[in-house]
Amino acid sequence: MSQTEQPEDLMQYEAMAQDALRGVVRAALKKAAEPGGLPEPHHLYITFKTKAVGVSGPQDLLGKYPDEMTIVLQHQYWDLAPGESSFSVTLKFGGQPKRLNVPYAAVTRFYDPSVQFALQFASPEIVEDDPEPEAEPEAKTPPPSGDEGPKIVSLDQFRKK
Repeated sequence: MSQTEQPEDLMQYEAMAQDALRGVVRAALKKAAEPGGLPEPHHLYITFKTKAVGVSGPQDLLGKYPDEMTIVLQHQYWDLAPGESSFSVTLKFGGQPKRLNVPYAAVTRFYDPSVQFALQFASPEIVEDDPEPEAEPEAKTPPPSGDEGPKIVSLDQFRKK
């Protein structure tokens, strides 16, 4: 091994550090869930991947944010329930209360502007959009004609008769 090559991190220290820092988010949410809520002037901005494994909420809401969504916990949040691996909270969107469940692993940023405290995390595993089962090659439909897709050419026209 040359001096410039880094050995493989079999201990996965980066992942352990990310998990430990997500513990800060969990602890902050536990404080926010206590009677009286967040002490003034604290408020929390939490950004998460909406298609990460375990994220759930109304599809009309999550559909508006196909990649990331930032929520703010300040004055109007209800039923905040921080668990060991995820948290749930009810917030108003367009005047309507909507419940979200967010795994801590889906959180990409955590920020409390009142004290300029911020954490940023690696992006989590993303859930694919309705993966289609693989079909037999003859069952696949050809792409639309025009410039939208690859051109399919029949080899029959090039064969000698």
